Amino acid sequence: MKYIDFPKDRDLDLILIGRVAVDFNPSPEEGFKPLSQVVKFERYIGGSTVNTAIGVNRHGLKVGLIAKISDDQLGDFCLDYLNNEKNIDTSHISRAKNGEKIGLTFTEMKSENESSILMYRNMIADLALDVDDIDYDYIKKAKAILVSGTALAESPSREAVLKAISFAKRAGCKVIFDIDFRNYNWKNKDEISIYYSIVARQSDIIMGSREEFDLTEKLIVDKSLNDEESAKLWFEENAEILVIKHGKRGSNAYVKNGESYSIKPFPIKARKGFGGGDGYASAFLYSLFDGKEIIECLEYASAEASMMIRSNSSSDLPNTEELEEFIRESKKEYGEFVARGDLK
Repeated sequence: MKYIDFPKDRDLDLILIGRVAVDFNPSPEEGFKPLSQVVKFERYIGGSTVNTAIGVNRHGLKVGLIAKISDDQLGDFCLDYLNNEKNIDTSHISRAKNGEKIGLTFTEMKSENESSILMYRNMIADLALDVDDIDYDYIKKAKAILVSGTALAESPSREAVLKAISFAKRAGCKVIFDIDFRNYNWKNKDEISIYYSIVARQSDIIMGSREEFDLTEKLIVDKSLNDEESAKLWFEENAEILVIKHGKRGSNAYVKNGESYSIKPFPIKARKGFGGGDGYASAFLYSLFDGKEIIECLEYASAEASMMIRSNSSSDLPNTEELEEFIRESKKEYGEFVARGDLK
C-alpha cells in the first residue's frame, strides 16, 4: 500500500542533513566496566545522520549527505569510510574552514542495562554547516530529504537546514524530520521547541520518542499530549506519517488516513542501551520506500533496532538479507508475532 507519494525519476532516494562524528567504543574484550577503567577502544564513524545514511544505503537506497567535517585526519577517516560505501554521494560534504573539529563520542558500557556517552563538542564542525553549503540543484535530485534535530541546535547550521527545507518544498521533495534530541549545544527548552516546531510544521514524516515530541510541542499546546493527540496535531499541519517511540516498550505509527499500528522490541542480549534509533530509522525508511505495509515497516525497524543494541558499533548496520535472517530466526524462536501487538 502506498502511504506517501515520493516523486519519481530522481537521481537520489534520500539526502540526509546533519551530524558526522567519530565514536570510540570499548573493545568487546574489555567487557562491561566504567569508562575510567577502559584501556582499549574501537574507532567507528558515528552520528545519527551518517549512521542512518549508511543503513538505508545498505538496504539499497541511493543517498547523499550534506554535512560539514573537520579539515584533519579524523575528517579524512570519515570521508574515506563513506566513499567506500556503495551509492553514498559525498560531493556535498565540505570541510570546516575555521579550525572546527569533528565531534568525539566515548561510550561507557557498565552492563547490559547501563550505558552512557561522553561527548566532546566544543568548536564543532557539524554545526558550522552554512547556508552557502545548501544547493538547490542538488536538493532537487532527491525524492526526500531527512533533517536531524541536532543540526538545529546552533547557527549557522539551523539556517542552513531551514534553507534546505525551503528548497525541498520548492522542488517537490518530501521532508522527513528525525527529531533526534541531544541535550548538548541547546541553551533551553523554549529554544528547542521553537526550532523543532518550525521544522515539524513543514515535515511530511516525523520520527521521534515521546519525550522528543513533548519538547517539540511544548510551546504550542496547553498540556502534554498522548500519541493520538500528537498525531492529530501534526496531521492538521503537513504530516502524513508519525512514528512515536517508547524505548523498551516499543513504538507506534500513525497514518493520516486514520490507521495506527504498534510494535514491540525483538528480544536480544544488549551490548549497549543506544544506537537502536539509527537502525530503526534506516529500516523503517527503507521499508517505506520499498512500498511495504506500515506494520511491516515497523517490524523491520524494531528488528534492526534490536540488532544495533546488541552490536558494539552504531555504524555496523545490516543489509536487507541480514535483517530478514534475524527476523526469521527470531520468529522461529519466539513465535510469528513476537514483536507485534499493542503497547502496554
